[in-house]
Amino acid sequence: MENFIKLLTIGILLFLIIQPLSIERVEVPLIYQLQKINLRTIYSYYKPKFLIIDVQDIDEEDIYYIKKLKENGTTILSYLSIGEAEDYRSYWKKEWNKNPPEWLGSENPMWPGNYKVKYWYIEWQNIVFNMIDEILKYEVDGLYLDLIDSFIYWSENGYPKEFTALQMIDFVFHISNYVKSKGNFLVVPQNGENILDYDTSNNYINAIDGIGIESLFFKYTKRIDEKITLNRLKYIQKIQNQGKFVLVTDYIFSPFYDNSKIINEFIELCKKHNFFGYPANKDKKLSDISGALKYFKKEKEAK
Repeated sequence: MENFIKLLTIGILLFLIIQPLSIERVEVPLIYQLQKINLRTIYSYYKPKFLIIDVQDIDEEDIYYIKKLKENGTTILSYLSIGEAEDYRSYWKKEWNKNPPEWLGSENPMWPGNYKVKYWYIEWQNIVFNMIDEILKYEVDGLYLDLIDSFIYWSENGYPKEFTALQMIDFVFHISNYVKSKGNFLVVPQNGENILDYDTSNNYINAIDGIGIESLFFKYTKRIDEKITLNRLKYIQKIQNQGKFVLVTDYIFSPFYDNSKIINEFIELCKKHNFFGYPANKDKKLSDISGALKYFKKEKEAK
């Protein structure tokens, strides 16, 4: 009986190891997941062109699958907020809760635990560069920089917009120079595309390799006002025309009702504009893989 149990256990383990090899991976343009990441699952079932993760949320097994995914042709970007500080990061100091440094601003009411930062302060920039050093140890392909649009927040809270925009441009420019001095790493900002209005020297557009955009075509189940989309596209296409890639995440999938029409329309719009699209779960938590990825499989089967 004991030998039978041992053989059964070995058989189950072999099955779990071999099973992914027999599954045809679904080719998808983009997967964007920041919490509860399981790269083994992603590797086993999907073949994303781009993958955005938070390396601080992965374990030792995931490190192995970073290599496997890259061998499969996936470009992996690690999320990094440069416009807000997060109280769950390793750099956070408890005393900041009662005695915040001069560069630390108000808590984001939409995302508790996230605090606006005056990103032009050298103290914050040093924290970011230390974070970059930690991220690059995971052998990802580049950085996915969030909160670029913090320049708008500070322009509405006591600082001239030209100053806040130019300071963000300068910050991204120096981040790009830093990582590219260490290797062929990509720099991809998220949102804040209208910062190009202040990029008169092209330092920003030359520093980045692509751009990530959220909520471009749809917000949940509704189409975003066409004027807003067209205005954003004006900036996005300027970046794209410089040979940069565009990653688009719209939060449109729900497991509770059928919105396949919207999901398919989103996929078609991304194809039309040559964007890499991700129809994410509408809760915006990015804590699981979107159920809408099945539509890419259906699209392939229909051909």
